[in-house]
Amino acid sequence: MPFRLLLFSVALHSSFLLAVDPPSLSKSQLTEPMNQAWDAVWNRFYLDKVQTFADYLSSYEKGQEQSHLPKAEEVNRQYPNPCGYGTGMEDGDILGGAMLSILCDRFAVTGEEDLRERAANVFEGLRRCATVHGVRGFIARNVCPEDGTGVYINSSRDQVTHFVHGLWQYYHSPLSTDLTRQQTRTIMADVAERMIEFVTPENDYDFCRADGTRCPLGICRMWNVQAHEAARLPMIYAAAWDVTHDERYRKMWRQYVAEAIEQSASPDPHKPAYALLQMQCSLEVLHDLEPDAALKVTLQARMAHVRELALKRFTWVAGKIATKSPEEMRMLGPDWRKVSVWKDQKGYQVPQWGPYREIWHLTREAGESALVILMINPETVTSEQKSNLEKMILKTDYLHNSSCGIIYHLAAYWKACRHTVLKKH
Repeated sequence: MPFRLLLFSVALHSSFLLAVDPPSLSKSQLTEPMNQAWDAVWNRFYLDKVQTFADYLSSYEKGQEQSHLPKAEEVNRQYPNPCGYGTGMEDGDILGGAMLSILCDRFAVTGEEDLRERAANVFEGLRRCATVHGVRGFIARNVCPEDGTGVYINSSRDQVTHFVHGLWQYYHSPLSTDLTRQQTRTIMADVAERMIEFVTPENDYDFCRADGTRCPLGICRMWNVQAHEAARLPMIYAAAWDVTHDERYRKMWRQYVAEAIEQSASPDPHKPAYALLQMQCSLEVLHDLEPDAALKVTLQARMAHVRELALKRFTWVAGKIATKSPEEMRMLGPDWRKVSVWKDQKGYQVPQWGPYREIWHLTREAGESALVILMINPETVTSEQKSNLEKMILKTDYLHNSSCGIIYHLAAYWKACRHTVLKKH
C-alpha cells in the first residue's frame, strides 16, 4: 500500500485517546458503537454489485457514498494509474481478506447463522478478483462496480497477503462449505502456480502485472524484500499446501521458510501499522503450520516482537488522534478527479488527497495496530491495553467516519471477544 502517509517517529509517552481512564467496560457497553461500525461497513463501504469493499467515502448521503468510484471506461484505459491508487478501488483484497477474518472471529463468538451468507458473499467478491480477468493466479485489487468486470492490472504483495490469509482462515472456519473449500483449493493453487512461474531470480522475484509485464514500482516483488515482507512468499506456498496437500507447494514452502524466518528478525520499527499487520498475518500462517519445533518457537518470538512494535505504534497513533478535532476526524474523502495536485511515481499519476490522507490513515492505523496486538499471546493483554482498545472504540464516531479503517476496529473488537480479552458481564 504505497503512497500513504508514512508516520515516521514513534513516541512512547504520547497522550491517550481520552484524558481520564474509564472503568473497565463490559462487552455489552461497546455493542452500540460496534453495531454502528458494522452497519457502516455493510451499508456504505460494501459494493453489492461486485461483493467487495471500497477504500473511503466521499459523501455521507445515502446512495452517494461511493459516487467517486472509477467508471468502466476509466478502468478500461487504466486511468488514473494501473493500480487504481487514490480512486477507492485500491484495496479490495486487503479489506475483503480482513472482513473474512472478522466474520470467522464473530461466528466463533456468536454462532449467528446469518454470517454464513455474509461470508459467502465476501468470499465470492474475492473469488471474482481472482477470476474475472481470466489471468490464472493474478489477484486484482478490486472490480469495477459499473460493469462488474473491469480491473486495474497492477496488484501488489500486500493485496495477495491479505487475500491468502483471509481465504485460509475461511477455509478452516465452519462458515465455509464443501463448494467454497473446493473453490479455495483451486484459487490457492492458481496463486501458488503464478508465484512458481514468475517469482524467479531471472524475473527479480516479481509476480508481474496482469499483462505479464514487470511492475515498475517494486510492490510485486516477493523475495529479496524488506524484513516485514520476507515471510510473504513462503506463507503463500504454505497455505496452498495446507488446503491442497500438493507436494509441489510443500517443497516451495520448505525452500524459503527458514531463511524467511531469519530475515524477519528485525523489521524497521518505524513502519506503519499496515506493514506490521501484514507481517503478522504472514507469520501467523507459518506459525500455525510449522512442523519443526525449533522454527515454531522462533516464529512465536518473531510474532511477539511485532506485537511490541504494534504496542508502540498504537500509543503513537492514539496520541496523534487526540490532537485532532471531531470535525477533522469526520472529514470526507475527495472526488479524486477534482484534485489539482498529482504525484508522478515512475509513470504512475496518483491523485493527492491533501489533509484527508492523514485523517483516513489515522483511523486505519489505530485499528490495525490494535489488531496486531491481539494476534499473539492474547492472555498477556494488560488492563491498560484493554482500556486503550475500549477508548479507541468509544472515541470513534462511526456514523461520521469515512475511512475503511473502521473495518480494523471491528477486527480488533471481535478478535478481543474471541480471545475473551473483552468479556460480557
